[in-house]
Amino acid sequence: MRLGVLDVGSNTVHLLVVDAHPGACPLPAHSYKVELRLAQLLDDGGAIGPKGVDRLVAVVRQALRAAEDQGVEELLPFATSAVRDAVNADDVLTRVRRETGVELQVLSGAEEARLTFLAVRRWFGWSAGKLLVLDIGGGSLEIAYGMDEEPDAAVSLPLGAGRLTAARLPGDPPDPEDVRALRRHVRAQIARTVGEFSRFGAPDHAVATSKTFKQLARIAGAARSAEGLYVQRELKRESLEGWVPRLAGMTVAERAELPGVSAGRAAQLLAGALVAEGAMDLFRLERVEICPWALREGVILRRLDHLGPQ
Repeated sequence: MRLGVLDVGSNTVHLLVVDAHPGACPLPAHSYKVELRLAQLLDDGGAIGPKGVDRLVAVVRQALRAAEDQGVEELLPFATSAVRDAVNADDVLTRVRRETGVELQVLSGAEEARLTFLAVRRWFGWSAGKLLVLDIGGGSLEIAYGMDEEPDAAVSLPLGAGRLTAARLPGDPPDPEDVRALRRHVRAQIARTVGEFSRFGAPDHAVATSKTFKQLARIAGAARSAEGLYVQRELKRESLEGWVPRLAGMTVAERAELPGVSAGRAAQLLAGALVAEGAMDLFRLERVEICPWALREGVILRRLDHLGPQ
């Protein structure tokens, strides 16, 4: 069957269309993506303003038309931290439903972590052993650990690259004191969670997902996306530690010239790098392997599991 997953994230609204059935690997058929940056559209009171809601409704309509054009049989729509954290989330969801017919399911941070963990587990298989999974989004950082398809521990922290950039790195290039302050903030937040995971012992395999980690791995020398999904890519902490001060000294335009870095993501790359570096350091990870599957694939896989054998 042809499934569509509509991901209303903190950075983008992304429709992924796949051909899938239970027991088989979902095959991507179409992708439609618009950079909306909802995490940066929150006003001082924590609400998504009228213009932001107008834009969201318009983009959801466009995605819905794209899904219909692609023959999607079932649409799986969800929203993550930007909508979840908005003080007017109920009003936003009501308007989207009323004007588009799409009922967005708002995932909790823990649900995000669990679904991403499921996708990573399916990608690497049981031979990967105990997994530690890191996922940096626009609004939050998810961390999950476990041996099975359900993690033993899963947390979500408000350390998304877009959120931190908008709130704490106003300069271009940023003021060095702002960078130091953000580094302290990030590490203090992550350090609070380390004990929850360390009691399970060291992971057998450390994995990272998300656009932020993919871009950091690319500038550190990983293979281009054009070389295919099945090429192994990794990010070493030593390489990342070398890149953080370089990114801190660059303007947004200069970062956008780096390999694999899009203009829309260049502004938040430094914040993402500080989060990645802090997580890898505090969890004592020398390297992470980049997984091409993440939250959207986890949502698809969970739905296929519920369908059962056909």
